[in-house]
Amino acid sequence: MRKLTTGLAVVAAVGLFAGAATAQIKVALNGPITGQLASFGEQMKRGAEMAIADINAAGGVNGQKLQLVIGDDQCDPKQAVAVANRAVQEKVAVVFGHFCSGSSIPASDVYKEENILQITPASTNPRYTERGYKNTFRVCGRDDQQGIVAGDYILEKFKGKKVAILHDKTPYGQGLAEETKKRLNSKGMTEAMFEAVTAGEKDYSALVSKMKQAGVELIYLGGYHPEGGLIVRQAKEQGLNAPLMGGDALVDKQFWAISGPAGEGSLMTFDADPRKNPIAKPLVDKFKAQGYDPEGYTLYTYAAVQVWVQAATTAKSVKTADVEKAMRAGKFQTVLNEISFDAKGDTTSPAYKVYVWKNGSYDYVN
Repeated sequence: MRKLTTGLAVVAAVGLFAGAATAQIKVALNGPITGQLASFGEQMKRGAEMAIADINAAGGVNGQKLQLVIGDDQCDPKQAVAVANRAVQEKVAVVFGHFCSGSSIPASDVYKEENILQITPASTNPRYTERGYKNTFRVCGRDDQQGIVAGDYILEKFKGKKVAILHDKTPYGQGLAEETKKRLNSKGMTEAMFEAVTAGEKDYSALVSKMKQAGVELIYLGGYHPEGGLIVRQAKEQGLNAPLMGGDALVDKQFWAISGPAGEGSLMTFDADPRKNPIAKPLVDKFKAQGYDPEGYTLYTYAAVQVWVQAATTAKSVKTADVEKAMRAGKFQTVLNEISFDAKGDTTSPAYKVYVWKNGSYDYVN
């Protein structure tokens, strides 16, 4: 994976246009390009680069080519704010990002103040769109929706079992764990444990021992794949054969690279896999011809760009107020199918499903 120049906020301008354009519209992709969650940044970067290359090849937006500015926040809230301020200095028309809710939420305060449109392909914490900001949108679902799907699956498949609910104390991880817990509790099921873990830790043996003593039969994690892979692997090594279940932050092959065979049977919730959408097949084939599998949030990022381009074309403008108005009023054809937004900026058609990991890849649960 290519690493950008290090620093508190790393931004690289990537010219993805052909021909001599007299004017360019700068747009930003901000996310974890380096760091522990860089595989998700790679998904976003690939999606944005392909979308912009395709758009520029078709003539650009309102007669102007797009120039992509990439910001690296490493999923760190402070770096996210620094990257957001750099996007302001670059005078970008829109920001696609961030990935982590813990980055998107503080960065969105900057974008609101500076009147820059923000479309996240991946941040699922409800607070992102609950504050009434007119410039914030997302093309993915929310954790209060994801938690219901996870909770209902647990209620159906693990009724009467002892469930440990873990979270990593981030806005995403803790929020998702709490939403899942809320669903279970509302249906009369009480978890055996509700524990915080520290992101970045390498040794979870004490936690595993505690779960063994409690007789845990399912481990639910609100958190990211590095912790998930380690926890399930160390659990199996200590003879705790409880399956792991998590959210959309497990939707990366790096999970399996960390967990190894211990990840077999791990469960997760994620929106509908766009790679299975016939509409997306030509694009998926194009990515695969380059030797890249557009998993996870690759096509969600591509779709975010599509939405903005269509709205800007309809508005005949890239000004935030004009595009925001068009986004709220319109329906947009994307690789995720048709997308529209509610008054908060949330997509009106989330489609969370349960997936299972088998032999190093994931698919819908039968």
